[in-house]
Amino acid sequence: MSKTVAIVGASSDRRKFGNKAMRAFAAEGCRVIPINPNEREVEGIATYASVLDVPERIDMATVYVQPEVGVGLLREFEQKQIDEIWINPGAESPALLAEAAQRKLNVIVACSIIGVGQNPSAY
Repeated sequence: MSKTVAIVGASSDRRKFGNKAMRAFAAEGCRVIPINPNEREVEGIATYASVLDVPERIDMATVYVQPEVGVGLLREFEQKQIDEIWINPGAESPALLAEAAQRKLNVIVACSIIGVGQNPSAY
């Protein structure tokens, strides 16, 4: 059974990591769900404005938004009971990590594309 991965900050701009992650996780056989309130679809997949709008379980979220935006999303990740939350380079901040720790979220601070076994420059 493949993982369901929310790409938070998914982008239709193929140069952005929020798009590269969509393609990298899909290449690994994951079900990808783009999360972006400002996009209608990414890579042909309809977006959701929030992880809370996704009707099914999400196993993992990978975050590609600015830290101040990410801090506000932690409550939603907690409500959705997402097992792993990857905070990618540039999305982390001391405030975000402190809030995540306080909420006892399973946060990994690293590049999720590399974590899934792909090379970001291949996308």
